[in-house]
Amino acid sequence: MAGTTCLLAPWVLPIVGPPLRDAWVTVADGRVVALGTGAPPDGVDVTRDLGHSVLMPGLINADTHLELSWLWGRVPPAASLPAWVSNLMGQRFAAAGGDDTQKIRLAIIDALEAGTAAVGDVANTPATQDALAGSKLHGVVFREVVGFNPADPDALIDAAARDVEAHRSPRVPAYVVPHAPYSVAPDVIRRLAARAAVPGGVCSIHVGESPDEVEFLESGGGAWRGVLDARKAWNPRWVAPRCRPVDYLDALGLVGPWLLAVHCTQCTDAELARLAEAGATIVTCPRSNLWVGVGSPPAARFYASGARVAMGTDSLASASDLNLWSELAALHHLAPEIPPRRLLESATRVGAEALGFGDLGAIAPGVRARLITVDLPLGVADVERYLVEGVHPSQVAWAVWDAEGKRESYVS
Repeated sequence: MAGTTCLLAPWVLPIVGPPLRDAWVTVADGRVVALGTGAPPDGVDVTRDLGHSVLMPGLINADTHLELSWLWGRVPPAASLPAWVSNLMGQRFAAAGGDDTQKIRLAIIDALEAGTAAVGDVANTPATQDALAGSKLHGVVFREVVGFNPADPDALIDAAARDVEAHRSPRVPAYVVPHAPYSVAPDVIRRLAARAAVPGGVCSIHVGESPDEVEFLESGGGAWRGVLDARKAWNPRWVAPRCRPVDYLDALGLVGPWLLAVHCTQCTDAELARLAEAGATIVTCPRSNLWVGVGSPPAARFYASGARVAMGTDSLASASDLNLWSELAALHHLAPEIPPRRLLESATRVGAEALGFGDLGAIAPGVRARLITVDLPLGVADVERYLVEGVHPSQVAWAVWDAEGKRESYVS
């Protein structure tokens, strides 16, 4: 087993199985070779004792907006999502250099320091494609389009697709996606649904986030109509479908196994069941939901629906940091009846699979060894429960070493 490193820890959390006590993981060429308990295997090149910690896969942040990182602390909490978005849009339109590259890079370091292995990043510019390509953070970029009354839906999509291609990196998959039902014309959503419904396709959309969205789709009025009017973006030919948000997307062909349905705070049990039936993934961002005035997500109903559930932080405009451990703690507080193991699956394997990273988010032979350690206090008997009650980034380190035997740094 030349060139193989053996990692020893009092706990190993494979995610695809129960925690292993007094365990080891062997790694070679950046991939997991094997794992087990008891005496480590013979013939390894290097053995590293990780101290009193748990070894586990890096976390997966399935919804964030790195390009909004420059807005940290600038958009206060609001009583409603339309009010919060109006404030955010006003600042974006007024400020020059709003896609501050340095702030994006610092946000990437923030995520890495908290043990994040990959992100699903929603963007309006190519800035995050370039930043992720030059970082140690894996990512999928969802280049969202906005346009409720576009003169030419195909031209809107094609312009975004050309920009994505101009900045594409083999390391960072990127897709053109719709922003939300209240901000994108149905013809655009229908076209993007067709692009997503292919082998390997992935699509993210904000859906069922606010009561205002529900009102808009049912009546054509409310606060979102006011926002569209104020931006001169209203389409007078559009007729309210008089249905629920998931039903609306389903009729446009967007609901399927390729879909990441972000937020879903207002979704009914029937809508959640439809997402589960279609194999879609719900992405929940509980701290952001409170910040933007839409309330806490119905976490227990998400899991009871049978749908796949992943986690995200949303942006630094609506969260104090990109620490996904804080989202785990928030969900655990909202739904203490959900087993910690399921929450940890949501923060790792489920998010990785939804983003198309099938070889991240678990410890198993053949997967990428993007592994982290979390320092544990003495006396922890239930390591899974401990992890969902809140972890500070200072407890986290990457279980990856360079050729000189130093732990991996956060920057390239």
